[in-house]
Amino acid sequence: MRVRDAVPADTAAIVEMVHELAAYEKAAHRVEASEADLGAALFGPSPRVWAKVGELSTGEVAGMAVYFLSFSTWTGRHGIYLEDLYVRPHARRLGLGRRLMQALAVEALGRGLPRVEWLVLDWNAPAIEFYRSLGAVTMDGWTTFRLSGEALDVVGRPAAPGAPPGS
Repeated sequence: MRVRDAVPADTAAIVEMVHELAAYEKAAHRVEASEADLGAALFGPSPRVWAKVGELSTGEVAGMAVYFLSFSTWTGRHGIYLEDLYVRPHARRLGLGRRLMQALAVEALGRGLPRVEWLVLDWNAPAIEFYRSLGAVTMDGWTTFRLSGEALDVVGRPAAPGAPPGS
């Protein structure tokens, strides 16, 4: 078993795991990204998102960590934002998730970044237990917001001169 940087040949497996994760999170209908989309994002001329993959001894890609750089004005420094961590069910409890998280910690430390952050669904008790076992802490008191779809269109619509945005 090993963890390594993803390469273009891993794109199909990453997309499959994105779909598997979305199904687990009861949101399979919300996945829009294609293999071409993720391949371009991860391996295009100027990638701003990266992935690590976990391989079993058979060579099967059975886990992934997709991440990008975040930024904190409070620290004045970037960090790593973990978008998705996923290990296929048959490969769980083998230490692959821990190795993927360790690879992100090594990446952060190697870049001089002070933190790795992510979101986890509040009902995902196995993931919460796993993250706590690593020493991760919850960010109580913070609520995640998202502006998308029609609301994004309304807020982002050019306003008439002198009118507030979105009017």
